[in-house]
Amino acid sequence: MSSDRRGLQPRKQPRQIRAELTRQRILDAAAHVFAEYGYAAGTTNRIAERARVSIGSLYQYYPNKDAILVELLIRHLDAGMAAIEAAQPDRDGLRTQSVESILRSYVGNVVESHRDDPQLLRVMMEQGPRAPELLERVARNEMRSIAYAQRLLRNHPEVRVADVDIAARLVVSTVEMVVHKVMAGPGDVDRARFEDELVTMLTRYLTGGPASSEA
Repeated sequence: MSSDRRGLQPRKQPRQIRAELTRQRILDAAAHVFAEYGYAAGTTNRIAERARVSIGSLYQYYPNKDAILVELLIRHLDAGMAAIEAAQPDRDGLRTQSVESILRSYVGNVVESHRDDPQLLRVMMEQGPRAPELLERVARNEMRSIAYAQRLLRNHPEVRVADVDIAARLVVSTVEMVVHKVMAGPGDVDRARFEDELVTMLTRYLTGGPASSEA
């Protein structure tokens, strides 16, 4: 009789699936708890109760609520980066699409990645732990976004800036900071008008030519 070890896989897979489902329930519950109570009052007991798991089961997946929030943040960052990269034009697109249309796709994807509960966004971005893994992921995603912007600015015929590298950093930083402040801020915002104004501002900056240095 064959001793093929693959015969054990079906017995392992359900446990892995159940474990992932439990992990996702904990993360979903944590997102609701942090949004409702804030980070300080968003205890692991409340998260476990919301997820309908025992506190012991929760600690089998996460040592503390810091680890839960870090994973929520990393998933948020990775989802946003994936959306941005999916919208990048190919070489032909750089020649045929206007700067405005490319920026509109970029800004729209960043806004979409920030459409979570505004209170949860504030908690994640402003109260979350500054874990080394998280900071490394933030830096890595920022550099990938800057590289995307540099590629656009170097190859698009409409772009007129004095320094491509600085312009790329300005575009990425402006989009990230402004979108976060507006989407996580108090009150509702007209998404279409917000995107229009941000795209218009960036398009004029990138295509208007450098300002004169003369006094």
